[in-house]
Amino acid sequence: MLRIEWRLPAAYGHTRHIPAAGFAWEYLRRNHDYRRDFQTIALTGGPTGRDLEGFADRWGLRFPVRPRRAT
Repeated sequence: MLRIEWRLPAAYGHTRHIPAAGFAWEYLRRNHDYRRDFQTIALTGGPTGRDLEGFADRWGLRFPVRPRRAT
C-alpha cells in the first residue's frame, strides 16, 4: 500500500512539473484494481504477449517500441 498522505497538498507539489502521462500515472498507481492486476501479471513469472496486451488494453497503457538492434 502507498504511504503517501494524500490529503496534504505538499505530497503533490511535483505534479506541477510533470507531463500529462506522468500525471495520469499518479492516479493509476493508486487504483486498487490496477495494482491487483499488475501483481497478477508480475507474479506469473513470464506473462505471454497476450497477457500483456490484455493488461495494457484494460488500463489504456502504451509501451514504447524498442528499436531493433542493428545486426
